[in-house]
Amino acid sequence: MTVLRLLALRTADDFADWYRVGSEYVDYVADGMGFDRGSFSEDAEIGIEAMRAGRTDVEPRIARSIAATLLADAAFSEPFCEWLPLWYELALAGPVALADYRLTRLARAYAGDLSHVSVPHFSAPDDVLVEGRPALAHVSGFDERFVLADAVLHLEWFVHVARESGIEVPQELVSRTRGETVAYYTGRRASLSPDVHRFQSLLFADDVWVRDIDGSYGLDSALFGVWERLLRRARTELEKSNG
Repeated sequence: MTVLRLLALRTADDFADWYRVGSEYVDYVADGMGFDRGSFSEDAEIGIEAMRAGRTDVEPRIARSIAATLLADAAFSEPFCEWLPLWYELALAGPVALADYRLTRLARAYAGDLSHVSVPHFSAPDDVLVEGRPALAHVSGFDERFVLADAVLHLEWFVHVARESGIEVPQELVSRTRGETVAYYTGRRASLSPDVHRFQSLLFADDVWVRDIDGSYGLDSALFGVWERLLRRARTELEKSNG
């Protein structure tokens, strides 16, 4: 099997495990940081069961969380690919566009009458500067580009989905995490502050997201295997270092 199997997903039932894996990631990071999660865990379970039953008639706060997660996932891949070599971006352009369409269409079914569910903005390489030059100018090789891109974008993904799901994420911490992270992964900083170190260590658990999606949908994908390896190594290196 390959990642192309995901392109057959269309219905709420198809995407129930997708939302489950995303909500578990949000809950894990928020819990590890001690953020106030309110009723998020319980709400997510209700949302998952509704999706498995093919229902979109859920409480507004649950619908917002589902819609925000799907929209964030839809918007994530294109800017992420921009951080990587052109051959990689071109190879995934078609699947990324179709996944964006499918996720966005289902998200709209949950957004429904909600006043506003925003699509997050993810940073492109030229948005992130170090010493007046794009951050990518300070790294080399596929692995370093991949880890830097994920370190920036998974922060943006988490903050958006968590806040839309009713979880308070301190802006001061977000700003420091972004600045320190870029400096750290471009060799301009030797270590991260303790709370930023903990935050990024938790965020790099997206290797678990990759593994769970791969397993839930029976992909046995070589591409997912590469992603998981790179993310797990980044997480392990952080966990072994001093914050």
